[in-house]
Amino acid sequence: MKKLVIVLLLMCSLTGAFACTSVIITGKATKDGRPLMWKNTDGTSFPQRMSYSDKGQYPWIGLSLGSTSTTAWFGTNSTGFCIMNTKSHNLVDDATKVNNGTVMKLALDKCSNLAEFIYLLDTITKPLNVSSNYGVIDAEGAAAYIEVYPNGYYVVDVNDTKIAPNGFLVYTNYSAYGKYEGGQGYIRYQNAMDIIGQGAHNKEFTPHWIFDNLSRGFYQSLLGLDLRRSVDDGEDLLGSGFFPDCDFIPRRTSAVASVIQGVRKGENPELTTLWTALGYPPCSIAVPAWVKGGSKGLPQVIQAIKGEKKHNSPVCKKALELKDKVFSVKRGNGESYFDFYRLYNAQQTGYIQLIAPIEEHVRVIAYDKLDKWRAKGEIDLKELYSLEESVDKYVLDNFVNSDSLK
Repeated sequence: MKKLVIVLLLMCSLTGAFACTSVIITGKATKDGRPLMWKNTDGTSFPQRMSYSDKGQYPWIGLSLGSTSTTAWFGTNSTGFCIMNTKSHNLVDDATKVNNGTVMKLALDKCSNLAEFIYLLDTITKPLNVSSNYGVIDAEGAAAYIEVYPNGYYVVDVNDTKIAPNGFLVYTNYSAYGKYEGGQGYIRYQNAMDIIGQGAHNKEFTPHWIFDNLSRGFYQSLLGLDLRRSVDDGEDLLGSGFFPDCDFIPRRTSAVASVIQGVRKGENPELTTLWTALGYPPCSIAVPAWVKGGSKGLPQVIQAIKGEKKHNSPVCKKALELKDKVFSVKRGNGESYFDFYRLYNAQQTGYIQLIAPIEEHVRVIAYDKLDKWRAKGEIDLKELYSLEESVDKYVLDNFVNSDSLK
């Protein structure tokens, strides 16, 4: 069995860059009735940081190169409008030169709901230089993927029970309305569908369930392999611990994972919460942020380091240092293999296992405040600033500058 598995994996082609995995889960499928939106971003190991912008009609936070950037790659604004994307490789013949981030920046600046985003698409100058599956949720309960090509779009409603009977949709790098023979990410799509299907029965979905099971999960649907479960079950599947980096959701090209937890219909949109794990997600820690905090309330550990030419953040920089040890073989095809035991092992000393209690502490102190704010119906700015100071100090001491994480 072990030899067969290795042979099959060695036959896999190398995964491509700029390919992402995402999901929208409506409130009817979650325990607390709040929608969730997740994206695992694959590209290259480019710098990752969160930014705050107040240059448009609505202020917003998201993955962007500062407030003056012309692009954004994931974010939420003050109205509770949230947007993400996955590049589509079957809507146009060549998707390598498109710039899908320009539309997201405009949307965060100008849109308060899905209807206004559709209006933006109707009125914007065409042809657009895009080929993208845009995921949108808003504070009014709307949830949809919009498959956008240079001269038009298709709307796929996640609230439509005929389309999404279980209240969620997964998108990777192909579109439902695109060419059947094109696209990428079919195995990653099935990975995510299988994993989310397991959580759907008991409505287990939370931001951290998603991080742990999707962004840090090593399940491969085509081969029926789950590397973390193999370790937990005591199976000697891996030998040395090195494994081909082939069609898992987290990959060498994974650069950031983010989850937005929206609000119930009627709740204050300012309670919309964005969690992000910058850098290589299995070696990173999810940190929360809210638009209302502005630039002052955005944790320093997820902002660009001052004076850093690459505009990197402390969390991303640390995660990439750990990732370098996971992908430690540099010569020849060595970077096609990762040391899974560095991430997860029977001795409980893998990076995923060591990071878990650190992230748990951040989650607990964040939800302690968030639960109070939800009860009040608004965010207390003084408490938000105090919380983010506590998060900064704890993450710096226990993750970024930790001697135990080397």
